[in-house]
Amino acid sequence: MDYTLISTIYSLEPAMFCITQFSPKKVVLLREEDATETKLNVEKMLKDTVGKFIEIEIKITSLYDVVRIAQDTADVIENENAHKRNVIVNISGGRKTQALGALFGSYARHNMVERIVYVTEEDNEIIDLPILSFGISKTKRMILEEMKEEETSVKNISIKVGISRGMTYNHIRELREMGFIAADKLEITSAGELAII
Repeated sequence: MDYTLISTIYSLEPAMFCITQFSPKKVVLLREEDATETKLNVEKMLKDTVGKFIEIEIKITSLYDVVRIAQDTADVIENENAHKRNVIVNISGGRKTQALGALFGSYARHNMVERIVYVTEEDNEIIDLPILSFGISKTKRMILEEMKEEETSVKNISIKVGISRGMTYNHIRELREMGFIAADKLEITSAGELAII
């Protein structure tokens, strides 16, 4: 089976180390539109060296919007999975927000990711991170999706989801406890947005 490596970037070493360790057929580099010269140089070096043998693709994403980064990562994972490629995600480089976004995107598509790795700076040791999921039911997901569409009426949510108001209140309470709904109003949080990617 072919592998795709999805990687945040900053310096060359973590990305190159993962390429040599996993021998992917394709590498997708996550970076922002206005990338620093350092990132652009790393990208160029990868294209000029391993790019002769491995497909290198750039996925433009945000630098700080964790939900967008997670969505973009999830989209790449889905695309690679549709092409029957195993996915490894490297979160070693780039800003912490990009690393977290890639991690959350991996959690959102946990069943399509083979490994999530971090490469230590000190000795290039690969640390396998756990592949977690957000663990919400289909009903809770539907409630969050309604709230993302700015529905704020419990009555309307219960009708649209097809459950009683009492059950809707129970789900909302549980979603609040999980941090997916704001504590003081009926509004989805960024954690809730991540959970429904």
